[in-house]
Amino acid sequence: MPNPGVSERPAERNGRHLPVRKENLVLGSGRVGLRNIGNSCFLNAVLQCLSHTHVLRNYCLLKSYKCEKFSKDEAKLMEAFSRVLSGLWDRAKGEKVVNPHQFYSIFKETVPYFSGYSQQDAQEFLRFLLDKLHTEINRRPNVKRTGKEPEQKYARIRLFLFVMSLRISEEASATWKKQLERDDSFIVDLFSGQLRSSLHCSVCSHYSNTFDVFCDLSLPIPKRSFGGEVTLRECLDLFSQEEKLDKENSPMCERCNRRTECTKRLSIQRFPQVIVIHLNRFTTSRWSISKSTVYVSFPLVNLDLGPYGPVDCGSVLYNLYAICNHAGTVNMGHYTACCLDENGWCFYNDSSVTPLAEMQLQSNQAYVLFYQRNQEVPRKFTLYLDIL
Repeated sequence: MPNPGVSERPAERNGRHLPVRKENLVLGSGRVGLRNIGNSCFLNAVLQCLSHTHVLRNYCLLKSYKCEKFSKDEAKLMEAFSRVLSGLWDRAKGEKVVNPHQFYSIFKETVPYFSGYSQQDAQEFLRFLLDKLHTEINRRPNVKRTGKEPEQKYARIRLFLFVMSLRISEEASATWKKQLERDDSFIVDLFSGQLRSSLHCSVCSHYSNTFDVFCDLSLPIPKRSFGGEVTLRECLDLFSQEEKLDKENSPMCERCNRRTECTKRLSIQRFPQVIVIHLNRFTTSRWSISKSTVYVSFPLVNLDLGPYGPVDCGSVLYNLYAICNHAGTVNMGHYTACCLDENGWCFYNDSSVTPLAEMQLQSNQAYVLFYQRNQEVPRKFTLYLDIL
């Protein structure tokens, strides 16, 4: 793990390094709890995970957002968020417990849906928080957001795949460029990736692609009998497996100009610096909400997402640094966090902070996983010209 007192390696966007201020931070241990201010364990757990996202933490503590913000409006939520992080990491303050009341009050003004003191979903809170932080520091504040903007043997097969990959890459890059023209911030630099949805018409064999931005990857959990166990790779396989769509549920085929039976497959086109993986434990039916307690095992280091990316992208490795856990039932639940610092893992249970052994990380309570990409690995396509 990088030293928390040293500036992080700059993130990359569009093949160039982003400017990062070089000042070193003199930090405390970060092993500080957050006071529960009334069913706020969901908020505390997410804040601890984001607090251990070192690049984001340094960006906030150095107030780098003030140097690049275009909007004239005050970044109230970002300021409040940064103050919480300062309380958690400022060695001079020597806080034992930080009260996030002011931050939460400002957040609820921004997102009234979270008003009151009822228990909320941690993953939903994370999505709203990242979106609102992004909005305040968006480098393109005067561009209105719109909806989705879709873009559309052996040697010979590999040559075909190579040409197809180049075309898909160009489409994806064009879509990403358009996205950055209206949504471009440090939050995007860190958390935003790009999903590719590929449709294959069963009538005319036409392929079409749609590219969408994601800030977290919500994975289904395979069903198992009581006491069963699955792996994170099985969840990823289920997420990316080919799905058959009938005429009623399929979009219009661009070539046939009508709805046809087709297949759909999801893959990751652009990998983010930090990938947030949401294990979708809650299922909503017509009458109720149920929770899956299936044990999902996950790697702590070298999670390889390359197999779920573009053809021939190679290994894309991530290391785990934080976990948001959910214990209990739908109606009676509690959120905690496990976070990694330079001295090892710690368990964050609101105001309580205790060291944690790696063997204690795996449980059926894991809900949201935070992974940091190992390094930037350039995409390479291999062209095979040998004729068999």
